[in-house]
Amino acid sequence: MTEQPAPLADAPPSRSAHRTSSMGPLVRELFTLRQDALPRMSRPRWLNRLPHVLVLYAAVFFGFLTVEELGDHYHVTGGSPLVLGIMTGMSIGLAMVRPIAGWWLGLAAAGLTAGAIHGPVGHGQTWPWTPGGLFAFAVPLLLVALRVPPRVTIAAVAVPAAATGLAEALLKPEHSQSTAIGALVLFGFVGLLGYALRALRLARGELVQQETLTEEERARRTLLEERSRIARELHDVVAHHMSVISIQAQVAPHLVDDPSEELKENLAGIRENALEALTELRRVLGVLRSEQPGDPARPHHPQPTLAELDGLVDNVRGAGLPVTVEVAGLRRPLTPGVELTAYRIVQEALSNCLRHAPGSEVEVGIAYGPRDLHLCVANTPPTGVASPSPGAGHGLLGMRERAGMLGGELAAGPRPDGGYEVTAVLPMDPQDLSGGSFPETKKVS
Repeated sequence: MTEQPAPLADAPPSRSAHRTSSMGPLVRELFTLRQDALPRMSRPRWLNRLPHVLVLYAAVFFGFLTVEELGDHYHVTGGSPLVLGIMTGMSIGLAMVRPIAGWWLGLAAAGLTAGAIHGPVGHGQTWPWTPGGLFAFAVPLLLVALRVPPRVTIAAVAVPAAATGLAEALLKPEHSQSTAIGALVLFGFVGLLGYALRALRLARGELVQQETLTEEERARRTLLEERSRIARELHDVVAHHMSVISIQAQVAPHLVDDPSEELKENLAGIRENALEALTELRRVLGVLRSEQPGDPARPHHPQPTLAELDGLVDNVRGAGLPVTVEVAGLRRPLTPGVELTAYRIVQEALSNCLRHAPGSEVEVGIAYGPRDLHLCVANTPPTGVASPSPGAGHGLLGMRERAGMLGGELAAGPRPDGGYEVTAVLPMDPQDLSGGSFPETKKVS
């Protein structure tokens, strides 16, 4: 028995195989007839169809020019000039919708034109391209370069340039003028121009997309930051109540004469549950209390309430913005969550007035109703120019989040006189109103 040679394992692919695999997609791109409409201009909008109008005008112009050149200059008789003129115009119009198909039709029209003028071409006349035919074919070539990858553009330029050189080398009539160099220069320039315009269009599209993603990310980050701030404040409010419950449960047995063991056990269980809940709450939300948790230089201060609104207004007045405050109804203490939310809404609204309405006059209204707290911050038209603010508009997200957290509502919008107004309605006791409806805020038109 003779030993069979073992097959070669992991043999590297040959250069010819690699070249064939890389040429496959290019060949498919050159023979595709898929639709790829010419994009509109983005700005200005009233000229968004200008490229399509120019292409159609070029199709009609070069169609008539081909008929005139073949009949008057090359003395081609019969119906050939009309047919070739229609093919030339159709190739430009088709390239506006199907670029590769229009390019092939233009190449076919150029080949038939070269055959039609081969016999009657005179001394000094160009062949295989007519003067108008060169520029007529440059239009569909430009439309191809605008919408295909660079390698396809190179092939679209190389094929007609190589065909021109081959035709002149084999079939060039005597005394005719060469067009090979002119075709190579013109087609190469058109290919580079189309490539540059395509790259610019793609870059602008990516820039617009990136700006949209950046704006969405900024809004999302602002919302998350505001929610984190709300979580910190909720932690402080809930932790306060849980601490009170724990202390009361610890003190209660000492307030009763001869308390039973069952009462002591129940109160001890309440205290243990309160301490456990407080520990878990601090463990989950404690990291949100500061940008640098655990920093002893950052002590935790009590959260502000409406009782501190005068200090906030004085700070805004010190910044140069006149503010008047009106309080209606019986002023009384509210739950910590409502107090904090009302203070933050007024604070954000005044900050927006400072940023976006310099020189305006601001009115802050607070009305204590039987079941709701009404807030209104309105400003007159600004008298100065507002400085650019990268985060403009996202403060409303936080105010709506705060009002919605308590079951309230908030509306904001321009006033008829050119100013701006923010109104909010907050329930006095969110627990009692959790399943009910709330009064609608007066929306500003």
